[in-house]
Amino acid sequence: MTAQILVTGGVILCLIILSFLFSGTETGMTAASRARLHTLERGGNKRAALVNRLIARRDRLVGALLIGNNLVNILASALATTLFLTLFGEAGVAYATIVMTVLLVVFSEILPKSWALARPEQFALFASPFARLTILLFGPFSTAANAIVRFILSVFGVNLSGDAPLLSAHDELRGTVEVLHREGAVVKQDRDRVGGLLDLHELEVSDIMIHRTNMWSVNADDPPETVVREILNSPYTRIPVWRGKTENIVGVVHVRDLLRALHEVDNDVSRIDIMKIAAKPWFVPDTTSLQDQLNAFLRRKAHIAIVVDEYGEVEGLVTLEDIIEEIVGDISDEHDVDVQGVKQEADGSVVVEGSVPIRDLNRALDWDLPDDNATTIAGLVIHETQTIPEEKQAFTFFGKRFIVMKREKNRITRLRIRPAVEEKPQKGKGK
Repeated sequence: MTAQILVTGGVILCLIILSFLFSGTETGMTAASRARLHTLERGGNKRAALVNRLIARRDRLVGALLIGNNLVNILASALATTLFLTLFGEAGVAYATIVMTVLLVVFSEILPKSWALARPEQFALFASPFARLTILLFGPFSTAANAIVRFILSVFGVNLSGDAPLLSAHDELRGTVEVLHREGAVVKQDRDRVGGLLDLHELEVSDIMIHRTNMWSVNADDPPETVVREILNSPYTRIPVWRGKTENIVGVVHVRDLLRALHEVDNDVSRIDIMKIAAKPWFVPDTTSLQDQLNAFLRRKAHIAIVVDEYGEVEGLVTLEDIIEEIVGDISDEHDVDVQGVKQEADGSVVVEGSVPIRDLNRALDWDLPDDNATTIAGLVIHETQTIPEEKQAFTFFGKRFIVMKREKNRITRLRIRPAVEEKPQKGKGK
């Protein structure tokens, strides 16, 4: 009898250990970082490669582990009940229930899952041979069980085989970086750069282009002395050339090509023909995504493009530097015009030029103003108010107080923005 009790106790202990492995493997495999495992696999770690193959079919893996875990738990409970009935009679059922509940909850659930959550990759690598064996034993049963589950859920209109994930890879990566930033592992500048890179496929060239009213361009019909002087006085290296009207762009001249041409004519400006120096302009639709435009710039080895609307009318221009600045932030050199358009005031408010892009303001001040329906801060105010405000009018939305400081014709040129302060109702005195 004693030997039988010892054997049964030993079998129960082995089953609890197996339950420990089943629970820990399930948690470790599902919580492990695919990126870290991929890095380990590229470094030659064979177990990382095995884990990646196993979690490629996560539903089959989890199903097999759950089947194995339930089998050993049920068997352990049955043996424990038999053992306690032998020792304590009918009261053994209650004793077995209490003891096995404690053992399974502590040693087969809380302990392994806590360990696996603390070090998911390490646990997954450690348990990968066990997981492979589990797949070999219970894989077919798991496949059949998953098929039954899918059929039952399909009856209620739930489709597990849909290809559309709840979160895209971009959203998942953005969320991860945001969490790391809040935890202090990623600084604001790095978070903004990753966010800017992920935003390229969502933004269009019209969102960042230099509007035609702000373009520095030259008239091809002006005297050569005037054209050369304007180009050399420009802070830019590539200048659009127009003829007849400013919207009729006929070329783009590079300062280096102009200097080379001047050298060839012994600096005789009167002999310069700007149209012979200018390159053919490249026109792109205003709906082109920044990601596509960046690829096009790199493919054509170009740095500037003229943006046109659906009717072919010139809207502005976009440069390679504009797109890069969306990723790394503002790039300034000694020739840039230092017009930031944002000024912090001593009272905590911010004075902003109406033409400042919302994205630049969000990035500079770590705000979260929406830029879906407007590109500039003035456009945001007009969109939200559904009118063109007068000077000194104030509006509150998105947690900010917007005060119109200056307006020219139908354009808001300057705003003051401060945090919105909710007015607290005064408490009446009791009678």
